[in-house]
Amino acid sequence: MAFGFLALGDSYTIGEGVAPGERWPAQLTARLRGEGIDIADPQIVAKTGWTTDELAAAMEGSAFAPPYELVALLVGVNNQYRGRPLDEYRVQFRALLQRAVALAGGNAAHAIVVSIPDWGVTPFAAREGRDGAKVAREIDAFNQAASSETDRTGAHWVDVTTISRLPGSSGELVDDGLHPSGAQYARWIDAMLPAVRAVLREA
Repeated sequence: MAFGFLALGDSYTIGEGVAPGERWPAQLTARLRGEGIDIADPQIVAKTGWTTDELAAAMEGSAFAPPYELVALLVGVNNQYRGRPLDEYRVQFRALLQRAVALAGGNAAHAIVVSIPDWGVTPFAAREGRDGAKVAREIDAFNQAASSETDRTGAHWVDVTTISRLPGSSGELVDDGLHPSGAQYARWIDAMLPAVRAVLREA
């Protein structure tokens, strides 16, 4: 039976501005299948603009088929963008991660958390007149909170923030000047694969 794959998140997970096949969950599935790993099409619960509490509310109305062999969680950029408190994010993220682990059959080793990219380096941020350094500090703080909760839980942490900050990354965006293109998502997959392979080896 194919491995089950659930991806939870916001615009980055649903792939705002890219074709369905270029979303990172779809690209990850294709890469794994290319390695001979039998994995089902990803079930994606994500929407552009969602904060942690909005994702949690949407999960209440979603149908799941646990246990999933792989559960991915990437959320928080909209909390930061809207100026929501870091402490609130930490509490809500912790609850979401606990739910992700539960959907992975209670096995934290089957959950991966993907870091929040730094949108402060994008043309969109420049058009809005945002202070890129301030955005970077806040993104780092949110990621530190999520990373700490991930480590404490025993899930896998994947850093894509560094990729989003690399020279040339602003050229790997869709037309809105904010969201990654399929090319940047492909580089995210390179960063994810070691953790994902480890997860599926344990399945």
